[in-house]
Amino acid sequence: MGRKNIEVLDDDLRGSDGGSVGRYLLHRAKPHLPPWLGVAGTGLAGALGHLRWADSSAAGVGLTVASVALTGATWWIGKNTSQQRRLHSAITVAAGSAWLTGACLAGPAAGPLDDLFLMGGPVIALTWNVRMVMRRTDGAAPSGDKGLLEKVGLARAAIGAAKIEPNRVTASLALEPGEQTNDDVTKILPRLASALDLPTTALRYMPDAGSARRGELVIVPEDMLAEVVEYDGPSQLGGSIADPLVIGRYDDGSPLMLWLPGDPEVGRNATHVLIAGGTGSGKGDGALNVLTEIVSRTDVNVWLSDPKSFQDFRPLLPAFDWAEEGGAGTEAMVAALQAAIPARTRWLGAHRYRQWLPETAQQQTDPAHSCRSDGTACGCPGMPYLVGWFEEAANTLRNLGDDAFTGIAQEARAAGVSLIVSLQRPSYDQMSTSTRASLPSVIAFGCDARDEGFALPETVIDSGAHPGAWGNRRPGYCYVVSPGVPEDRYPAPGRTRRFTSASMDVMELLADWAAEHGPAMDAVTIRAAEGTVGNAYTKRRRHTPDNPAAQTGPTGPAVVEEDEDMTKGPFTDPEDIDIDPEADLPDDEAGDDEPLFGTDTGRKPTPDEARLLLAQALEDFEDEGRMIVGPRDFTDWCDTHGYSRPWVSARLKDAALDGRLAPTEQTGRWRIVPVLAAA
Repeated sequence: MGRKNIEVLDDDLRGSDGGSVGRYLLHRAKPHLPPWLGVAGTGLAGALGHLRWADSSAAGVGLTVASVALTGATWWIGKNTSQQRRLHSAITVAAGSAWLTGACLAGPAAGPLDDLFLMGGPVIALTWNVRMVMRRTDGAAPSGDKGLLEKVGLARAAIGAAKIEPNRVTASLALEPGEQTNDDVTKILPRLASALDLPTTALRYMPDAGSARRGELVIVPEDMLAEVVEYDGPSQLGGSIADPLVIGRYDDGSPLMLWLPGDPEVGRNATHVLIAGGTGSGKGDGALNVLTEIVSRTDVNVWLSDPKSFQDFRPLLPAFDWAEEGGAGTEAMVAALQAAIPARTRWLGAHRYRQWLPETAQQQTDPAHSCRSDGTACGCPGMPYLVGWFEEAANTLRNLGDDAFTGIAQEARAAGVSLIVSLQRPSYDQMSTSTRASLPSVIAFGCDARDEGFALPETVIDSGAHPGAWGNRRPGYCYVVSPGVPEDRYPAPGRTRRFTSASMDVMELLADWAAEHGPAMDAVTIRAAEGTVGNAYTKRRRHTPDNPAAQTGPTGPAVVEEDEDMTKGPFTDPEDIDIDPEADLPDDEAGDDEPLFGTDTGRKPTPDEARLLLAQALEDFEDEGRMIVGPRDFTDWCDTHGYSRPWVSARLKDAALDGRLAPTEQTGRWRIVPVLAAA
C-alpha cells in the first residue's frame, strides 16, 4: 500500500475535517449498522408483503417454502466457516424468514408479531455486533480459513486477525487445547505450502515461547529474491564496525544485516560467524559481501587465511593487516591470535571495558576509561576491533586439528575479536562439536538436504528453514542466524549480492580507500604477535594498492631488470668484491676432493656441532618467517647432514626444554620462540 493510500485511510479514520465528533462517531458506527439495517429491512418487507399477500393462500405456501430453502442454503453455504458462525447465521435467517412469513400473511402487528419484532430484532442485531467486537479484540478469533486448515489437519485451530504488509502476511494461530502443539504445525508446513501452491520456503511458523499451542504463521507469497542484485559498494563507507553489516536482502525486500561486536545498550553479545554452503551455492559471493562491509569501516583490522591463494579476495589484499595462503603462515597466524586474545583482554580490563565498544578504538581521553590509578585520563592509543578470517577452513582444520579454533572461539569475543570460519560442510568430521558450539552465528547457503542439521539449529529448521531445498540451484540464497537479528527472521530466506567482473573495480577502489583510511594495528596486538611468532608477523606479506599481488617489506624479493649488471653494486657479496670476474680459476688444492658431511665416506658432525647446525637451521627458519616447524621441515637438512627424523625430533624436544621452541596444539609441531623473547 502506497503512502498516499495510507494517508487517505488515515483521513477516513479521523474524519475528513479532522475535528467533527459526529463524523468520528458515524465512522465508528458504520461497521455495526448492517445488522440493524437488516432488521429494519425485514420489518419494511413484512409490511409491504402484507399489503399484497394478506388473503393469498398460495403466497403462504410460497413464503414458507422460501423460508425453509433460505435457511437450508445458509447452513450449506456456511460449511467452510466455523461451526459457531454457521449456526449463528442459520438461526438468524430462520428467525427472520419465519417472522417475515407471518407478517406477510397476518400483518406485522397481528398477535405477538409486533412484540417479537421490537424485542427479537434488536437482540439478533446486537448478537452480530457483539460478535464483531469479539472478533476484533480476540487475537485468536476464528476466521474464514477453516477449510484450508481442515485440509492440512488443523481443523480445530483458530486463526487471528492477519497483519498484512508488502509481500508478507502474519497471522496468529491458536491450536486446540490439549489436542495439538506447535510441533504439529511445523510438521504440516509442506502440506500447507502445497495447499497454497507456494514453495516450502515461503511459509514459516514462529512458536510463542510462552505457549505450547500458540504462534505466528508467516506467509511470503512472492519470491522477491528471484531478481539478481549486483554488488555496487559498501553500505556505510567510513562507518564503525559496530554498525550493521548489510549483506543483501530478505524475501520481503527488507535489508539482510549482521552484527559482529556486542552492544550492552540493546543486550546484544559479540559473535563469531560460520559461513557454510555447498559448491555452487554462492558462498564465495556471500563471504565477499561480509568482507567488503568489514573493510569499509574505520575501526577494524583483518587477519585473513585463504588456502585458495586469494582467488576471490585478491583485489582486497591491500585492506588487510595480515594475509596468508595457508601452511606454516596460517599456523603462525593462529598462534599469534591465541597470544593476542589475553593481551587484548588485559588492556580492556585495565581501561574498564567489559567488552569492546566503538570508543575503545579511539584515544582514551575519558577518565572513566583510564588505566591510571589517580582517575585522570590516560590518553592511551585505542584498540581497533580485530577479525580473524579463515577461508576454506577445512584445510586449516586438517593441518592443525579440529580443535584449532576452539580456544579462540571461546575466549575471543571478550577481547574485541571475532572469528569467521568459512567451509562447505560444518559436520562433526570437519570440526569439533566444541568449536561448532562456540560459533553462535551462521550464514547458511544451499547445501545437501542431509547437511541442514550441521548448519542450522534444529528449532530454525522446524520453523521452516530448508537450505537443502536450494542446493546449488539458488546461488546466494541463505539464512542468517545471529545476535541482533530478530528470531522471527531466522527462518526467513535472504539473498546476498552477486559479484561480477564489474564488481572487481569497486573492490579495488575500496581496498585503496581502506589502505589509506583504515586503522593501524594497536601496539598491544603487535607486541603479542611479535613476541609469539616474531618474523612471521614482522616480515609478514604486505600488499600495496599499486601491486596487491607483490610481496614487499623486509623480506620482499628484489626485482632486477634483465639488463642490470649483476657483478656490481649491492648484488655483489662483500667478501667477493675484490674478485676479478675475468681471471682464471685457481688450480686444485689438497682436500678439495674430501666428501661433505653426511656421506658414507665422510664424517658426521659431533653432537655439539649438530646442535649448532640445528640452532642455525632454526635461525634460518626464523629469518624466513617460518615460525611453526616440525620434523618434516628438516627433511632436506637431514639429507644434507646425515641425520634421521627421530634424531631431529629428539633435538627439537631438547630445544623446547631450552626455551627456543614452544609446543603447539598439534602433535609434532613446534613454535619457534623469537630470539629476543626466548627464555
